[in-house]
Amino acid sequence: MSMDIKEIQNLIKFVSKAGVNEVSIEQGDFKITIKTECGSMGTFDSVVVPQQVVAQPVVQQVVAQPQQVVAQPQKETPSNGGANEGNYVTIKSPMIGTFYRRSSPDKDPFVSVGDTISAGTVLCIVEAMKLFNEIESEISGKIVKVLVDDQSPIEYDQPLFLVDPS
Repeated sequence: MSMDIKEIQNLIKFVSKAGVNEVSIEQGDFKITIKTECGSMGTFDSVVVPQQVVAQPVVQQVVAQPQQVVAQPQKETPSNGGANEGNYVTIKSPMIGTFYRRSSPDKDPFVSVGDTISAGTVLCIVEAMKLFNEIESEISGKIVKVLVDDQSPIEYDQPLFLVDPS
């Protein structure tokens, strides 16, 4: 018996949420060990070790490459009482991972407060399981506020940006 990639991804998400450092699961001749390092980068190491040597399928190694993920904007009415704040849209994270405002430490942030964005603009990168996912905007507007600090761990559906779509 073996786990499919979806089950493995769900397990990794569960382990990262639970704050556990290491989990090992054995099902017959299939064994998976997931280790998390609690550091500033919040990286995950996944090791899949088949115990049976005879007639095992080759396990492909996943190479970290940027993937494009579109953030889902949602209308939000902040309780600050501003005149036009009711028109702001919150862009939320489409996944769990580590939030990066720039492609590398020596580069400028993708977007800053006051920047005008359009649909398809890269807003940030979310690293999940050593894959760097570019998060693109689905809306046009102006960045009003960045709600997350650079290199912070983020949750699924966590607000990242506040955008004025006008």
